[in-house]
Amino acid sequence: MVENNPARVFGSSMFLCLLVLITWNNIVVVVPQAEARAFFVFGDSLVDNGNNNYLFTTARADSYPYGIDYPTHRATGRFSNGLNIPDIISEKIGSEPTLPYLSRELDGERLLVGANFASAGIGILNDTGIQFINIIRISRQLQYFEQYQQRVSALIGPEQTQRLVNQALVLITLGGNDFVNNYYLVPFSARSRQFALPNYVVYLISEYRKILVRLYELGARRVLVTGTGPLGCVPAELAQRSRNGECAAELQEASALFNPQLVQLVNQLNSEIGSVVFISANAFESNMDFISNPQAYGFITSKVACCGQGPYNGIGLCTPASNLCPNRDVFAFWDPFHPSERANRLIVDTFMIGDSKYMHPMNLSTVLLLDATSRT
Repeated sequence: MVENNPARVFGSSMFLCLLVLITWNNIVVVVPQAEARAFFVFGDSLVDNGNNNYLFTTARADSYPYGIDYPTHRATGRFSNGLNIPDIISEKIGSEPTLPYLSRELDGERLLVGANFASAGIGILNDTGIQFINIIRISRQLQYFEQYQQRVSALIGPEQTQRLVNQALVLITLGGNDFVNNYYLVPFSARSRQFALPNYVVYLISEYRKILVRLYELGARRVLVTGTGPLGCVPAELAQRSRNGECAAELQEASALFNPQLVQLVNQLNSEIGSVVFISANAFESNMDFISNPQAYGFITSKVACCGQGPYNGIGLCTPASNLCPNRDVFAFWDPFHPSERANRLIVDTFMIGDSKYMHPMNLSTVLLLDATSRT
């Protein structure tokens, strides 16, 4: 069973008239009952809903056993056995799942739900993920966001489009690939020869700043910015770098340097803007809770992937020929790099109601509360 430590909700009882009740780990939690809002997603494979299905790339999840626990039991391009983080956030905010921007189904009124621009393999830097050939780099994702607004403007007019975008929730997940698929991809990589790790992190943060500023310029006013997870603890890194199952120290150091500086960046941007636009989510702590104590969260392991091969099922890709566990709910990791749907649900729970250990300056339930109140 999951530990029943009470999670604190940042909010005031004066807003109770706007709330409905949900349960989380047998705890009753209050969240706002508000009109559906658009949801936009940017980032990498942790949040890609299938854009890479439409690209000539090796970074894809469009075949069995991916999607084995998805409602259709078919692979969708999500790097998950079932739902991923954006899907679960959509559930929490009462919206339909966002469609991939490249999907032909994203048209007409479905555009008003939002869109997912994420693409597996990308990073903050344009040279991250070059081995995957054709992926939608973050600069291109932002260009697609501009194009999206033009399409919606033709549908509902520029004023309503601006309102839709300003009131939307935005999720951006970047950074992990800049270490795993760039700096540490091969010994003596180009970036590791160019930068010592601390200097590389400073460079990444400076480039991430430009991305977040551009998002703001394009109308985003509520942006959830996730830090990197514990990169050294994923099965792929255990298989390559760990002797006794301990997390890989160099990748853990990368996360430990990157995440606090990302929080500082969020604080700086909010201060410059004069309001809370960017909210940082501590994905490292969200993951480490169940990685360091899997049994407390109902997992039998946080080291071995459900789908894979080799040590920790961490070598290569998840394919029809891979080892496949019969019960995905008891594995923290679905494949060598990505959490299972059940682990994703635990991560999103911390986004929704986590205290200051996980969320800064507030959690998503508080954001929804404040926004629902401001619109009444």
